[in-house]
Amino acid sequence: MSRPRALTDPGAVRVTAEQHAGVPRGPGIRRFWGVIPLAIAAGLIVLRAFLHMAPLDQLARAPADPADPPGTTAYAGSILIARGGPVIIGFVATAPARLTVAGEEIAAAAPGPAPSHATTRRLILRHGPAALRFAAPPGARLVWSPVGRRGPPEYVPASSLSPEPPERAAFEAPGRTPLDGAIGLGLLATLVGALGVLARKRLAAVSRNQWIAMAGVLAAGLAVRLIGLGAGLGDGLGAAGQTWDEDTNWSAGRNYLTSLLELDFSDAAWSWNYEHPPVMKLLAGIGAHLADGYGPARALSALWISLGCALLVPIGTRLYRFRAGVLAALIATLLPPLVAHGQIVGHESPTILWWSLAILLALGVHDYLPYDERGLPVLRLRLAWVGALVGVAVASRFVNGLLGLLCALIVVVQAPERWRKPTLAWGAILMPLLAIVTFCVLWPRLWGHPFAALGASLDKLGTLHAPEPFLGEVTARPPHYYFVVYLVATLPAGILAAVLAWGVRAGRERDRAALIMLAWLVVPLIASLSPVRQDGVRYVMPCLPALALMAAAGLDALAVAIDGLLGRSDGPAGRAPTSPGRAGASQSMRLARGRLPFLALSGATAIYLGVTLARTAPYYLDYFGEHVGGAGTVAARGWFEVAWWGEGLDRAVAYVNEHAAPEAVVRRECITPTHLAWFREDLWGPPAKDQREEWTVWYAPAQRPCAVPPGAQKVFEVAHDGAVLAAVYRRGP
Repeated sequence: MSRPRALTDPGAVRVTAEQHAGVPRGPGIRRFWGVIPLAIAAGLIVLRAFLHMAPLDQLARAPADPADPPGTTAYAGSILIARGGPVIIGFVATAPARLTVAGEEIAAAAPGPAPSHATTRRLILRHGPAALRFAAPPGARLVWSPVGRRGPPEYVPASSLSPEPPERAAFEAPGRTPLDGAIGLGLLATLVGALGVLARKRLAAVSRNQWIAMAGVLAAGLAVRLIGLGAGLGDGLGAAGQTWDEDTNWSAGRNYLTSLLELDFSDAAWSWNYEHPPVMKLLAGIGAHLADGYGPARALSALWISLGCALLVPIGTRLYRFRAGVLAALIATLLPPLVAHGQIVGHESPTILWWSLAILLALGVHDYLPYDERGLPVLRLRLAWVGALVGVAVASRFVNGLLGLLCALIVVVQAPERWRKPTLAWGAILMPLLAIVTFCVLWPRLWGHPFAALGASLDKLGTLHAPEPFLGEVTARPPHYYFVVYLVATLPAGILAAVLAWGVRAGRERDRAALIMLAWLVVPLIASLSPVRQDGVRYVMPCLPALALMAAAGLDALAVAIDGLLGRSDGPAGRAPTSPGRAGASQSMRLARGRLPFLALSGATAIYLGVTLARTAPYYLDYFGEHVGGAGTVAARGWFEVAWWGEGLDRAVAYVNEHAAPEAVVRRECITPTHLAWFREDLWGPPAKDQREEWTVWYAPAQRPCAVPPGAQKVFEVAHDGAVLAAVYRRGP
């Protein structure tokens, strides 16, 4: 086996290990440069403390009432109900409290200390200001879940409160806390900048061609997700409607960022949606503070997943060659499942980024190491960084612990003979140690009772999910090959064929690149051994970038084969020669061989994927390949789950809101998830005894039974690729 290639293209100038140690050197301030980002972060926190107004301070002090619990302070004013309908509202307090909203009293004699003990009530409220009075003990917070959100109750922002009574209340930017969002962005930028300084020598070694290619892929990825490839601009971000888990991630992230900015690291402040670690939700929380909606948080998801796809350029350059890396990044950017999860607030988007970044770091652990003892400190430092990044990934999602296994394999396989034993010894110590430490540091809930808190999270995750269709049966325990079948079914047929071409290439070459790629595909599938086999490819998303790189390498090999048939040869599968003497002299010749067939195949692939996205826009969550008949065939035969996330429901609800008469009776029992049904506020009242249901919205009719009232006729439906996602029935004229 040949030695691994460097991060740069063949022929690039190499630098010394000392230059890549990752720590700025020199006298004066450069020696203490780490103080600068810490000072910036502290300054941002202090600035926020000066400018931020606590929600209860936005209300007016009110006279005490004999019914108020002792030790409380009374506040009064108005709360803005932006969307009328069922609102869950209440408070979190560690002592008795009393809340009155629109004349409805909510009281707790002895509330518990955790958010799970929040005292709330579901109220049907009209949009507009509602009178509010809160007798609050010290440290109490108002919480709510507005219409359309049923995740963890959110801290009520000051912008939704007014000290005036409803008839005089005025609100500026209700539902938003842009200051907290801006401070969160500032902290994130400071962290990224500090890491960029640490890695500046390694970043400088990346060729300009790779930077240009990554920038192009990033721009294309953002354009596809934010703007879309459908019939109009509305086919981009948010066009599929709100999805199931977005409110949970958004709400918890908003609370988490508030706790971070207030330096509140108590267990209660970090227990929202505690079955999942907090890093992904913290990232989403930045966008959650910028708007009373999912737009900014979804845009950040688009950024994370586009960055993860762009990193396939240097990864592909290392394992194969530059053009294969560029094509791999383009394929991943345009794969429907990766487009879909880059448009929603979920765990999948940052997962792609962490896996791509960690794999790239693992591939470069042994770059530029001298063969004497000077390289050992650099090796240890790099192994520690890989472990820390694995810890960040696990702090986003538990299943990302499999990334540590893959990185360990890559580091060992890539190790030169001289460094194999030190790599095994130090890697076995530093990588898991730094991963565990990073994971614990990033999750304050673990600081007090780590084992009990972690056990509670895993217990909650172990709850059996609802049954779903799989290969014609409805089951809550699909077989262990569930994820493999889903990956095949949700991969476009053309890309699947290219992956098979890679299989032929890998079987012929049987080198390190083939071993690493096979491990990249197989390791995430270890999740099949857990009880969490559900929701399609959601839990094995890292397999998709691996499949994209396999497809690109397969097309690269096919281009070389076509070039050979035309009378030219480029060596085995077009791999770049590793001999330093040959690299510079034959580089232009190598790139020319197979170039035209590769450009033709790449262009055809890009057009094919672009047409696929345009044809199925905007419901990429329900994309299935041509080889399984698309979403229509899948839904009709019950092979896979269609319309699970809530996509398309918004259009059915909008039709009812537009056409239903005032106070009409709407049947909602045929909608799951129910919290995504944003019906008009007058449509939420209980029907009179002599009234009959006039409207029925049926979501996922192919797989969820629902008894449509006699005489009702279908008046509207939301269809995708032959499958009906939602249907509206009306009874009467």
